[in-house]
Amino acid sequence: MLAGPKPSWLTVKPPEGESYTDLKSLFASLNLHTVCEEAHCPNVQECWGGGTATLMLMGDVCSRACRFCMVTPGKPRGALDELEPENVAFALSQMGLTYVVLTSVDRDDLPDGGASHIARTIRLVKERNPGTLVEVLIPDFQGDLEGLKEVVKAQPDVVAHNIETTLSLTTRVRDPRADYWQSLSVLRNVKKLDARVFTKSSIMVGLGESEEEVFQAMTHLRRADVDFLTVGQYLRPSLRHLKVAEYVDPAQFGRYRTLGEGLGFLYVASGPLVRSSYRAGEFFIRTAVKEAQEHTTLIWAPRPEGNLD
Repeated sequence: MLAGPKPSWLTVKPPEGESYTDLKSLFASLNLHTVCEEAHCPNVQECWGGGTATLMLMGDVCSRACRFCMVTPGKPRGALDELEPENVAFALSQMGLTYVVLTSVDRDDLPDGGASHIARTIRLVKERNPGTLVEVLIPDFQGDLEGLKEVVKAQPDVVAHNIETTLSLTTRVRDPRADYWQSLSVLRNVKKLDARVFTKSSIMVGLGESEEEVFQAMTHLRRADVDFLTVGQYLRPSLRHLKVAEYVDPAQFGRYRTLGEGLGFLYVASGPLVRSSYRAGEFFIRTAVKEAQEHTTLIWAPRPEGNLD
């Protein structure tokens, strides 16, 4: 069964305004890409209007072809802009942000999956923007622990990696190289490499999953010691992508938030227009990171015991 017409709560205004125009010009002048534009994010007006954007590293062509994602799939063939880390650091210095989000395409064509490029960008951003907190949304690096070590050593404040969907839907929704258990392993290994780093993941709903399956995925994430969670509505970006099975009611998103908080996530953002890089959650995450840096004790529920499955 497929969803009917898009409900009123998913209506958004087209991007406009001075801040949006200025950021668009700045990024274009430096040959930088944003996930806001490439993935047709519905929150681009809210974020860019407030002077915030999520920069996408390593180009605008992804070596994978997930069935939900608008980013162009293809064969980058090793092409990489060596000036990108410096340009990203400069662009962010012009924006004067206290919290920035870096993401990337998958680059299975590179020997390290692009880990060293991401790490260099993190280091330059933090060096040239003292006091700015950095969240990085990373690929799985095909499970390579050395690549993950490289990123964690660069000392981002938050490392995000998205499981995207439930266990049963993974093979239908994600690229065949993206494995549900491997994604959980990435998140768990971040904590093993540096327990001080906060971790974050995201789940899309409206693809045909049940509440029980979403709760199972949440439980798996907490058992991997994930701190922050976002839950949002899947929106079909084009006719070649998966169809929407259901437009989830806002009340159900409220229930997912309650379930997540009950499992012990430090923060759960759950709503129809919530995305993994979600500006509305930045204040809480920024506060949590700052408190941890100042050795303030953070209190949250213990993760559920037992095996992941």
